[in-house]
This record gives sequence, C-alpha cells and structure tokens, in this order.
Amino acid sequence: MDDPSSRRNRIRDEVNRLEAGGFIGGPGRTSVTSDLSIDESLVLHAIGWEAVELVCGVSTYSIQGTLWNWGSGEIVSASMAHARALGDAVQKLRSECLGVLGHGVVGVHLEVSVERYLVNAVLVGTAVAPIAGGSPPAVPFVSDLSGRDFALLHQAGWDPVGLAHGASFVYAPRRRAMDTVRQSTQNVELTNYTEALYSAREGAMERMQRRASELGAGGVVGVTVSEGPMEFARHAVRFAAWGTAVRRSGRPAVLPPVELVIDLDDEQRAFDPASLRGSGL
Repeated sequence: MDDPSSRRNRIRDEVNRLEAGGFIGGPGRTSVTSDLSIDESLVLHAIGWEAVELVCGVSTYSIQGTLWNWGSGEIVSASMAHARALGDAVQKLRSECLGVLGHGVVGVHLEVSVERYLVNAVLVGTAVAPIAGGSPPAVPFVSDLSGRDFALLHQAGWDPVGLAHGASFVYAPRRRAMDTVRQSTQNVELTNYTEALYSAREGAMERMQRRASELGAGGVVGVTVSEGPMEFARHAVRFAAWGTAVRRSGRPAVLPPVELVIDLDDEQRAFDPASLRGSGL
C-alpha cells in the first residue's frame, strides 16, 4: 500500500512526463483537446494511455408522426429508428476516432432526444491511444466509462469492445370507459402503463444484450437506463438502455490496493448508559 509520499512522487513523475511532451500524442502532434478531467488524464497516463482528440458522432432518423396514434404492442418503427440513429452515431464517432489515429473513445456523453417526427442521437467523447503508439485497430472501441473507470478496467484485465444499446417503445393499452371513470377518484395502479413499461424494458434489455453478444463481449458494465411516457404521446412508454460491452483481454490482472480511510474529525459524543433506563432495553 503506497504511503502519501510515494503517491505524491508518482504524480510528480507523471506531471514531469506531461511537461516533457509525452502527453501530446507522440511525434508530430502539437496539441490535445479533451473533455477528460486532469485527474482522469493523469490516471490514463499512469497505465500507458493518453488523450488524443475530442470526437463526435451525430445521427437523426425520421419517424412517421401517425405512429403515435392509439394502438397495441410495440411501436416497432420507432424502436428501429432509435437503434439506427444511435448505431449510425457510434459509427461516425468511430470514424472520427480513426481519423485522429485513436484506438478507442472513452467518457462518451450520450444524448438521445425523441420527438414526434424524429430521433436525434449525439455522442461526444475523447479518443485515446497507447503512449507507445502503434497502428489503431480496424474497429476502435467506444465506451461511456470515465477515464478512471477505463483505467481500472484495463488494470483488472478487461477491455471495452463497444457501446451496447437497446430501446423499445410500447403502446399502453386503452382502459375501458367504466374503469377510467371509476379510477379517476381512486388511488389505484394503472396496470396498462405498468405492463407496457415491463414489456418495453424486456425488449430494450434483450436488444442491448444481443448487441453485446454480437460484439463478442462477456458482459455489459455501467448500464444507464431512460424510461417513462413521452409528452407528445402519453399513451405510449419508452425504455432505453446502454452501457459498455467488455471482455477479458488475457493480460494479468493488477488490482489496485485497498486503502482504509477513517475520518478522525468526527465530533466525539459522550454516551451515558443511564439514559437507557426506562426505554425498555
């Protein structure tokens, strides 16, 4: 377990390497644009990786407005539009990553907006590469993990392989007229919305897991979900899930040491055993 002095020395060494030019992406590269924090950049550098450039992927797919009318089951066209918009945005992000000789993208910020007539996907992240250089892979990885989480994953012997995602839009079945009148004055579960959300969740999770399997991953970490009704289609619900697909790399795991931290600044409180008398204890 490192003592504070050793940690300070290690950080000082990393800063010196940054100042010496090791952080700027190797020969011929004069600047770096990154949305990683200073802490994340140092942690990446400590495992032999560095930020290269800020990259972006954007895609918009149209949806027929009439799809949101009353119906039953899944709104397949909307689910597919969501998948294609996000999939195309990922491909464009990868293309930008290859353009700057990055080996992958970390810290991806994902924003997907669903409107009546379109789905818009915007992905922004930082392309990274090993300090030692080398040719980038044909298919760079895409990860929404932070720089710190990527470093921990790398040390544990795992690699990100891509962004796994899935979404499903489902109609909430109509309630009978008598049920609507009766429930308007009661606190009862609206089972039509509950069942629709469960159905959407199952479809979205299955698609995310299928995508991870297609990438050859052993699992998905850091999953984020977005769910609920939509302002322009209150009788339909959505469920979207995405995360980083990962697999074992074959490298030996180097797990970080566990440090016990005890806060010694807590206010000391005196305990009077007599205060328990009459409390039934």
